[in-house]
Amino acid sequence: MRLAILAALIALPALASPCKEARAGLRQRAKVTCAAARATALGAVKRARVQSAELEEEQGKLVYSFDLKVRGDPNVHEVKVDALTGEVVAIEVETPAQQEAERRADQKPEAK
Repeated sequence: MRLAILAALIALPALASPCKEARAGLRQRAKVTCAAARATALGAVKRARVQSAELEEEQGKLVYSFDLKVRGDPNVHEVKVDALTGEVVAIEVETPAQQEAERRADQKPEAK
């Protein structure tokens, strides 16, 4: 019993952390909550933990994007959940090399 309570307390911050908005105002357009989308994403990748969560617009669709890590797996599983329907629309697996390339691309200043 004590172990179950301890596990729940450890997991609580990850469950409660909100999804970051890529752009202000996106949350008002979503029909699915971050918590519901998170549960859907975690159901799609077993034994995973949320590394990051973001509400964004991709290719004209409003989606929650979750980077999930599975213990012992160096890859990141990116799960996208439709913010209007709650359905999983994509699951991509990124290798450490792909993660590094994405990190470097995110650090480059945007050309104007």
